[in-house]
Amino acid sequence: MKKVKVGLVQMSCTKDKQENLDKAITKVREAAAKGAQIVCLQELFTSLYFCDVEDYDNFDLAEAIPGPSTDALQVVAKELGVVIIASLFEKRAEGLYHNTTAVLDADGAYLGKYRKMHIPDDPAYYEKFYFTPGDLGYKVFQTKFAKIGVLICWDQWYPEASRITALMGADIMFYPTAIGWATDQDEETNQDQYNAWQTIQRSHAVANGVPVVSVNRVGFEQDGAMKFWGGSFATNAQGRLLYLASHDQEETEVVELDLTQSDFFRKHWPFLRDRRIDSYQPITKRYLDGD
Repeated sequence: MKKVKVGLVQMSCTKDKQENLDKAITKVREAAAKGAQIVCLQELFTSLYFCDVEDYDNFDLAEAIPGPSTDALQVVAKELGVVIIASLFEKRAEGLYHNTTAVLDADGAYLGKYRKMHIPDDPAYYEKFYFTPGDLGYKVFQTKFAKIGVLICWDQWYPEASRITALMGADIMFYPTAIGWATDQDEETNQDQYNAWQTIQRSHAVANGVPVVSVNRVGFEQDGAMKFWGGSFATNAQGRLLYLASHDQEETEVVELDLTQSDFFRKHWPFLRDRRIDSYQPITKRYLDGD
């Protein structure tokens, strides 16, 4: 039976980029000590979530990929023999930036990157000010332990993105993410938002027959106006929760995924086999109103 142990690192961040990187490396070591083979860090883990404001100074946080952060993490990946999924603010060229995740194999090799395709522009999430939409398409990466698909935060709401990634052969779907509650919201709204976020991602596991691992940040930011809700989780290939993190604590957890379950669930619930691909052409239209 093919089983893989994945590490989820849910942590809070500060204004100090090096401090955050060092902390993440410490957490990767903790996950590896618990047996993790693949470790996923949260979205933009080297900084506070800076997209709450449109501030040109924040572009100084960006770096090349490969670059300083991936260089440091490659050393750790090779030393520990673990795969690292690292979400970073990429400076591609002068004036051209992406929200990007790099994948480092267990021998320290840089396998490539995925650039976030869906970019939000909501109050306190002004990502279109900073990030150009990804142009690499959807990606899977053949690591030592599994072929992994990586999407990023806002991508999580789109079944099309998860479907295409699954069709490319992903054994596991990873979502580094950064989402939280405005602290002036009522508790019912908070729970509705979190439940929607978790439900849509668990549905990707069900529809595609692959495990889903979602890693979110935690802690108060934006001068206390935003509470990042943590709640990181891992599911099996039928969407059953295997691990659920708290809403307010840093956590480093390792979860064992049985990758042979994908074949079992796809045979018994044959959603992929029964797809009517001949009828899906309209999905490429913005809206089906004749225009």
